[in-house]
Amino acid sequence: MNDLSKSAFLRRPDLHVGTEGEFKGWRTWSRDAYETNNGPFWHRMEDDGRIHCAFRVAKKHLNGGNAVHGGCFMSFADYCLFATAATILQGPGVTMSFACEFLDAAVEGELIEGRAEVTRSGNSVLFMRGMLTSDERPVLTFSGTIKRVKRNIPTIIPE
Repeated sequence: MNDLSKSAFLRRPDLHVGTEGEFKGWRTWSRDAYETNNGPFWHRMEDDGRIHCAFRVAKKHLNGGNAVHGGCFMSFADYCLFATAATILQGPGVTMSFACEFLDAAVEGELIEGRAEVTRSGNSVLFMRGMLTSDERPVLTFSGTIKRVKRNIPTIIPE
């Protein structure tokens, strides 16, 4: 990763930096109400430039069987895709496809960690894959495709 990408990652205006607890110094997006309400999900850049994502399982993340709801795992995996892709995208993107395999359950109190990688990056599409773990135990594998989108710039119509 080059210094420009790392600098862009660290200085995004929509990032909130944790100031206390186990996620002190980690980052999360403040612009996404869904992730804020269903997380919070966190990420940080490691010294080698890789993105490390995590969240602590709370009661609100559980299904009727007292295990993490599959939709929560999937939402967090999608978060991991975008946290990892942020330095390459350098702008907005949308999930075009997402696939996953549920490997094991997780319960309240566990730390879920996610890592993803870009397997191919084209002009407009990124192909990615990753894994969620708890204490190094795989709980979900996933893959996804992200499409770069252009920012909507308002058109000024002369009077």
